[in-house]
Amino acid sequence: MLYKVEGIIIRSMDYGEGNKICSLYTREAGKMSVMAKGAKKLNSRHGAITQLFTYGQYVVYKGSRMGTLNGGEILSSHQKLREDLMKAAYASYLAELLEKLTGENEPNGMMFEQLLAALKAIEEDKEPSTVLHIMEMKMLALAGYLPELEQCVSCGSDQGEYGLSPGNGGLLCRSCKIKDPHSLPLSDAGLKLLRLFQRVDLRRLGSIELKPTTKAELKRAMRALTDTHLDVRLKSRSFLDQMEKYDLS
Repeated sequence: MLYKVEGIIIRSMDYGEGNKICSLYTREAGKMSVMAKGAKKLNSRHGAITQLFTYGQYVVYKGSRMGTLNGGEILSSHQKLREDLMKAAYASYLAELLEKLTGENEPNGMMFEQLLAALKAIEEDKEPSTVLHIMEMKMLALAGYLPELEQCVSCGSDQGEYGLSPGNGGLLCRSCKIKDPHSLPLSDAGLKLLRLFQRVDLRRLGSIELKPTTKAELKRAMRALTDTHLDVRLKSRSFLDQMEKYDLS
């Protein structure tokens, strides 16, 4: 059966002498694995449409097993994401995160829209770490682990000097912090931004400028949450860490 889908290439790997196997994240059907025959060959009609981060309309023949790419039309190549190492690092992290945490044929139109908006935001030079953390928060929500950030998860207090306890699922107030000696301190600015990450639609994201100390605090908090609850090992994270370390943007 032939399907026409709107999708984003989130993974592309060589297969054999001239083919590629791609993970296509689609609006209509969620993630689909497709074989792109001859995509590695010069002048292949599938070459451009199977590049990582490409957004387009794809025609896929789907039998009982892996789909086969029949054709496609590029809607946005996102070429800048592949040409800039720093942007590529952030975009690769987002693509791999989604590829690892979503199953085949599990449609989620809102997540598709958020990924598309995230790639566009990075391409347009919006604060990439903010984009990344918003998507991480959405993946936590998708997995059922959205942290409680409005009140203490232990006593219900909605006032006080909070710490973040990933293992307990959210905030601990000053009195309850003793229940988790490894809870992370949170500044007022850090907590406000984490709350924002839970609510914001990436399609409406404006410009955000962060102090280096705030960026570091948010990174620690989101790493702790994702490492505790999502249980994935991402090759792209090491690359991103190295890029941030040497600040090559």
